[in-house]
Amino acid sequence: MIKKYGIKQLSIFLENRKGRLLEVTEALKDASINIRALALAESAEFGILRLVVNNPEKARSVLSSSGFTLKEQDVFAVEVADEPGGFYNVVRILTENDINVDYTYAFVGGGKKAVLIFKVPSEMVEKALDVLSQGGITLVEPMFFYD
Repeated sequence: MIKKYGIKQLSIFLENRKGRLLEVTEALKDASINIRALALAESAEFGILRLVVNNPEKARSVLSSSGFTLKEQDVFAVEVADEPGGFYNVVRILTENDINVDYTYAFVGGGKKAVLIFKVPSEMVEKALDVLSQGGITLVEPMFFYD
């Protein structure tokens, strides 16, 4: 089930200096790569820009050749109703099954739906997908993000 629902996320390490985020987005724009979801975390010295893009292989190549340090990770996405308790239901199922969430981020999709992207420990991905599916949570296939 992992391959069917695994989504490639790129984590780009950015020095915390003016213009660095512009450089990443410009490189992706120039390569016609569409950002489908993102999260940015920062500290005093650097930030981590997490991206799901429409063509992760091309994005990885473009960013690496542009001098960015990046890492690819497997994440998964679920779709929930965009209403109070949607996120809670997913977290409850994971917690009840002893699955730790490394991090998550979300965006609102169309039709009163929200898409949540999750990173859990790699050894727990299969279990997470199974228990969420059994719990009635809709798993999002990669084709939702990719061209």
